[in-house]
Amino acid sequence: MGGRRRSTASVPDLVSRAREGDPRAVARLISLVEDGSPLLREVMAALTPYTGHAQIVGITGSPGVGKSTSTNALVTELRKNGKRVGVLAVDPSSPFSGGALLGDRVRMQDHALDREVYIRSMASRGHLGGLSWTTPQALRVLDAAGCDVILIETVGVGQSEVEIAGLADTTMVLLAPGMGDGIQAAKAGILEIGDLYVVNKADRDGADQVRRDLRSMLALADRPPGAWRPPIVKTVAQRGEGLDEVVEQMDEHHAWLQSSGELEKRRTRRARDEIEAIAVTALRERWGDVHGRSELDDLAGAVAAGKSDPYAAADELLAAFTDA
Repeated sequence: MGGRRRSTASVPDLVSRAREGDPRAVARLISLVEDGSPLLREVMAALTPYTGHAQIVGITGSPGVGKSTSTNALVTELRKNGKRVGVLAVDPSSPFSGGALLGDRVRMQDHALDREVYIRSMASRGHLGGLSWTTPQALRVLDAAGCDVILIETVGVGQSEVEIAGLADTTMVLLAPGMGDGIQAAKAGILEIGDLYVVNKADRDGADQVRRDLRSMLALADRPPGAWRPPIVKTVAQRGEGLDEVVEQMDEHHAWLQSSGELEKRRTRRARDEIEAIAVTALRERWGDVHGRSELDDLAGAVAAGKSDPYAAADELLAAFTDA
């Protein structure tokens, strides 16, 4: 969004401007995240005091169920309620540049001029879970920028997409009639991760059957007393129908999360996963190119010759790096 024109701005200045709703500053901060900038540690430290307020909603489902259309309609409904909205649309990566293909940005032009809506396409960079590894840090930027609700729309890669449940406060699963979604729901394990189910394209034949099948499968789930029972909402996102009920159910789930203590548990688990990912990345960088180490070749030769086993070789390799 033009943020690169002021790339020399200091981190405190960028954070201050982002807090005021400057889209260029928000764009620049997310670019620093995606690029793995050396300033990233300073950025995260500066943002931390302003985070923890946004309601984070993950939107997932098989390709073709209307995730982008539903996200666009949901933004419209949230804006009617006076909410500042952030959207992270995780697009498939370009095979040439590695960047996002920007499909969702094209489909959400209705909100392009609204300063209370920030839409960012992020490349999945081949990540099978449908989310980029930088998504947690990008969420922190939008949270600190004052977004009341942040919507994460994933690539739509099927069974691996359950990863979104680890990042969202509320996970919304979209289905549609005529796509075999009943079977897909059982296969993908989404019956375990969904907090809210939306049958989109409900004006088509078979929508009621999808809802009945989904209700039957959800009834089989073993839920303890007091547990959240995911509602099923029918929508026609293209016409904006049913989105008011979706927002209502989102708010009800958020209220339950707060009252039950589950919100704190989910956010602690999310922080733990983020810390672990950063630590593992740092360890990989510290090790450098393990394939270029002569110790690895020697150990591999010993294992191949039957003089050592792979576990003993791995221990020896670890010891060599620890002593280095």
